[in-house]
Amino acid sequence: MKPLSLGAQSASPWSHPARSVAAASLKSASAALARLAQRLAVPAPVAAPPLPQVLEFYADAGAPEGALYLDGQLVGWVPGVKRL
Repeated sequence: MKPLSLGAQSASPWSHPARSVAAASLKSASAALARLAQRLAVPAPVAAPPLPQVLEFYADAGAPEGALYLDGQLVGWVPGVKRL
């Protein structure tokens, strides 16, 4: 039967050569995946230019008389005007 040694072991598990090899492998794999992700990344879409504003005038029956709308939002009335 082999006697058990209760003293400190000679080599720490943190300094094992396999740990260094695994760390180097993971680091190089991470760098390779980062380069691949950079190449495959989809560029951000280019923002479309804003549409020109639309000014509308309504003097129809049922609509507020002389109403002015800018892009569909009521901005005011032109008093006394029935047609533009």
